[in-house]
Amino acid sequence: MEKESIYVTDDDPGIRELVAEYLTSQGYQVETAADAASLDRLLAVRLPDLLVLDWMMPGEDGLSIARRLRAQPGFPPIIMLSARGEDIDRIIGLEVGADDYLPKPFNPRELLARIRAVLRRKSGAPVPVPEPTRLVQFGPFSVNLDARVLSRGDTEIPLTGGEYELLEIFVTHANRALSRDWLMDQLRGFERDPFDRSIDVRVNRLRKKIEDDPANPAYIRTRRGQGYLFVPQGKG
Repeated sequence: MEKESIYVTDDDPGIRELVAEYLTSQGYQVETAADAASLDRLLAVRLPDLLVLDWMMPGEDGLSIARRLRAQPGFPPIIMLSARGEDIDRIIGLEVGADDYLPKPFNPRELLARIRAVLRRKSGAPVPVPEPTRLVQFGPFSVNLDARVLSRGDTEIPLTGGEYELLEIFVTHANRALSRDWLMDQLRGFERDPFDRSIDVRVNRLRKKIEDDPANPAYIRTRRGQGYLFVPQGKG
């Protein structure tokens, strides 16, 4: 069985060596890059299963790289690393499309746990026997729960792993108020504190992809003091 591949991009050679050595010992195939140009050379040959990306680098920084790569359909998940540990920095990282965010300094075992969680979400649960495709429709959209695909008509709408998992929770718990704490508990692999607002960032990102007017949502509605309510029939 082919090993899952991870690219580690960080301008600190000590971190690159430490992370690469540890992840290799855990059974992953690891390539490293010191900057955006080196990363682009790796990506021109092959896409990894996951990208570990430092925020603060000379030249093109991690945020710019993540934003650029996320514009490419089907780009693999990204875990952002940064010495900037404020909540707003994590929110910004998530807004540009990172699937998870880990502040420096970090324990390699924690990075490994987050990598495994993100890759689990990417792969999805295997279907043991062939069954009819499970489809959920709302408005002009269709969610294929087996293929983990969101479509509008014949057009597939690209989602990050985190965005898809949040959408799946909503469509399978329609017309029920879901608290932020409960939603965060369902999104595996993300640690949080009592003031964590990253779920709101994920909701806003998802709204931008399915709502005609994200500021006045028809499907994912906010319920003050309760959380969020997914209404598949939209407004009317």
